[in-house]
Amino acid sequence: MLRIALAVTVVFAFCLAFTARAADAEKKMASKDTKSLTNAAQGGQLEVDLGKLATEKGSSDDVKKFGQKMVDDHGKANDELKQLATDKGVDLTKAMDAAMKKSEKQKDTLSKKDGAAFDKAYMSMMVKDHEKDVKEFEEASKNAEDADLKAWAAKTLPTLQEHLTMAKDTESKLGK
Repeated sequence: MLRIALAVTVVFAFCLAFTARAADAEKKMASKDTKSLTNAAQGGQLEVDLGKLATEKGSSDDVKKFGQKMVDDHGKANDELKQLATDKGVDLTKAMDAAMKKSEKQKDTLSKKDGAAFDKAYMSMMVKDHEKDVKEFEEASKNAEDADLKAWAAKTLPTLQEHLTMAKDTESKLGK
């Protein structure tokens, strides 16, 4: 009887361990999906940080409004992305550290400019950044292996496309 109880316990423990490993494996993302997720996290943080700077230093109301839109929209998307990363077991610590360094560097560059020079430099940066973002999100929305990442990218893409249009319009109002 003791042997049977021991055997049942061993089998039960094995099944539990196997189930836990299977659940962990389900959480794991393909490396290209993890890269897409970390790139989005870095880019989103950069948009928020530079958007805050634009609301403070921008001389044009259009630039200030655009900066605030970046803070609001990318802040919301960042929260969703952080939850997705948590759900998938992806640690964004290194990505966010890298984003902060890049953000500081670009903020330093922009902070040295004032008035129209700041506005033009910021909007030029936003056009280039959103062109890159739109391409990356189009790719992820079509080709991500992880269904949740694919869905989030597809849901977020129209907002990024709107940002790109706004950035180009604002940049053209300022004159290159």
